[in-house]
Amino acid sequence: MSQVEESIEVAVPVSTAYDQWTQFEEFPRFMDGVERVEQRGPTLTHWVTSVAGVSREFDAEITEQLPDERVAWTTVAGEVRQAGVVTFHRLDDGRSKVMLQLEHDPTGIADTVGDKLGFVTRQAKGDLERFKRFIESRGTETGAWRGRV
Repeated sequence: MSQVEESIEVAVPVSTAYDQWTQFEEFPRFMDGVERVEQRGPTLTHWVTSVAGVSREFDAEITEQLPDERVAWTTVAGEVRQAGVVTFHRLDDGRSKVMLQLEHDPTGIADTVGDKLGFVTRQAKGDLERFKRFIESRGTETGAWRGRV
């Protein structure tokens, strides 16, 4: 398993950052390579991705969700094996820090080489930067799910 840790400060309240992150179907708007995310139940999502010409589909289950604090998940079906958590930290009334911790198991030669070259780390960093631009340009979330898992 490989591990990635990245974080970014965003100029929105922690509740805004958290609420946006719970809108999984919006991920293609700021996550490179994510073509579609379908919310199939309160804790189950289905992902369709295409990275470097390789298309994959997988299911992920939300294993923990605490409003304004964290969202954790693990894959449960498909070609991708990963687990992760995003935590949200209040810096002040209008700023927060979003931290991503991801464990992934590269499958096949292309994934292993890409992992060794730091592709996943760069991808995570880029996705957080795009999330920052997305949420700061809007100033508000596109929706919210404040349930607990």
